[in-house]
Amino acid sequence: MRSRIVLGICIALLLAGSVSADTRFTGAVSDLWSDAANWNNGLPDADDKVQIQGGVMCVLDYDAGTIKHTALEGGNTTHLRLVDGAALRVRDWSIIGYAGTPEEPHFLEVLGGVYNADARMFIGFLGKGKLVVDYGGVVNLNAQQFAVGENTDGEGVVEIRGGSLNLLSSSGLPLRFRAGANSSASMDFSGGVMTQAYSDARAGVVNDHIADGTITAYGGEGTVLVDTVDDVLTVKGLHPLNPVPGDGDATTPGQITLSWTVEPGTLVDVWFGTGAELAGAELIVDKQAVTSIAVTVDPKQRYYWAVDVYAPGAEAPDWGPIFDFLVDNLPPVVRAADDVTTWLVDGAREVAISATVDDSDPTTTLWTVVSEPNEGTAVIADPTQLETTVTLTEIGTYVLQMEASDAEYTGSDRMSINVFADSCLAAQSLPGYE
Repeated sequence: MRSRIVLGICIALLLAGSVSADTRFTGAVSDLWSDAANWNNGLPDADDKVQIQGGVMCVLDYDAGTIKHTALEGGNTTHLRLVDGAALRVRDWSIIGYAGTPEEPHFLEVLGGVYNADARMFIGFLGKGKLVVDYGGVVNLNAQQFAVGENTDGEGVVEIRGGSLNLLSSSGLPLRFRAGANSSASMDFSGGVMTQAYSDARAGVVNDHIADGTITAYGGEGTVLVDTVDDVLTVKGLHPLNPVPGDGDATTPGQITLSWTVEPGTLVDVWFGTGAELAGAELIVDKQAVTSIAVTVDPKQRYYWAVDVYAPGAEAPDWGPIFDFLVDNLPPVVRAADDVTTWLVDGAREVAISATVDDSDPTTTLWTVVSEPNEGTAVIADPTQLETTVTLTEIGTYVLQMEASDAEYTGSDRMSINVFADSCLAAQSLPGYE
């Protein structure tokens, strides 16, 4: 069996050391947030400043509702870990790492569930803090800035190993690195993705920090991929082995093919199993010069695998990273038609709209009006059909959405219809008009 030494990662939420807490996690009877006996002043609520310190592990596995502040602080390694089923909303600041040292940092580990930061979030504030997002974990920054290495001697580390970090803030530049004197920051992608609304300035921040080595992939071994889809800027990592399924991706059950990229003739070992960190994994390729192998996977199961590569003439391989993927029913893939530019004729215009849906299961579909110049000025002939028409009666921009459901998951896509008073104005609005 292939074994690895794994460093345990723990996480804590706490209030800034200079600010007194309304309630503090003590871990008196267990490591569960949900046990009121673990708090010095009862379970926290929406008006509480929450502090987690003193070398404790706090595990959140349910919807804990809303709190006011959270901070991880003190001279001992402190941990807050969100797992499947967890939800926490913080309506003011989050501080991960106050007075933490390189030897005893503070950790927020989101392995499942959702952490909603409704205001600024600091990773490494006057000390070392670390955010780890993995598996199905989601972190949403809903306002202000996501700051890494924020204050004097602040050391911030962000590892996106899976899941997603979504910078939903309307701030012009929601991502900020090294704002303090002698501060340091790093962000590494080894699975998972970071998203934010696209702007040239936001893309510039990301690309500048890729260039200076602040943003890396797979500890510097991989490539950071930056893309823009539907005005959403996405950042993720690609390992040189180019694993398929992709690290952190999802696939359907049944027989699938694992594949990877190496130089022709290169010998590899491949380990495969359902245990985290390859616990109990099976050696499915033993020192062979192959680049793929078929495996059978079960639904609702996460799998882990690794490709270990032999250097020419070597007796033992170099261990590769552990990739993971989830086997699940995939959401329908929806593609709405291209945007339309048109004009009114006798006070109205009927426009054909259409969409395509790809899914292995039967789906139900529905067109809806997301926005329109005035309510009721868009009338969809048959909202349940992929191909139908919409009648528009006012000048302005209409946004329509097609949503498809397979009874478990939904997918959606949008299209815009820009309506002008006449054909001349419509033509003038198009790119390249002369």
